Amino acid sequence: MPWTLRDLDQALWAGWAADTCSPDDLARAPWTPDNPAWGHCDLTALIVNDVFGGDLMLGEVYLDGVQQGFHYWNRLPSGVELDLTSEQFRRGQTVTGARVVKRPPGPISRRWEEYLLLRERVADRLGPLPDPL
Repeated sequence: MPWTLRDLDQALWAGWAADTCSPDDLARAPWTPDNPAWGHCDLTALIVNDVFGGDLMLGEVYLDGVQQGFHYWNRLPSGVELDLTSEQFRRGQTVTGARVVKRPPGPISRRWEEYLLLRERVADRLGPLPDPL
């Protein structure tokens, strides 16, 4: 059955949890259900890339002039930029220095288990997802 970007977005929101949140972000603030996107930009961008292709975008996150880490989002093949986790920035963080990064072939070296877990949760709601690019 075909599904929409909204369906994918809702499945991701339902799949995000503390066990798929980035450990780096957990060290800054705990994951909570009222901010489910917190710490999920990398995995979310990879899953969107699996489904739609395009480019992975990477920027630096700053709060009060201090770098707080990195942020991933997507640029679709049409050129439209899509950030399904931008809601996580609720304390005034800014993202700068956007650049395209290449997705390495094969399994990602960091957070592979969390990626597979989130993909499984999304697939449970939507059905099979395309194989990773």
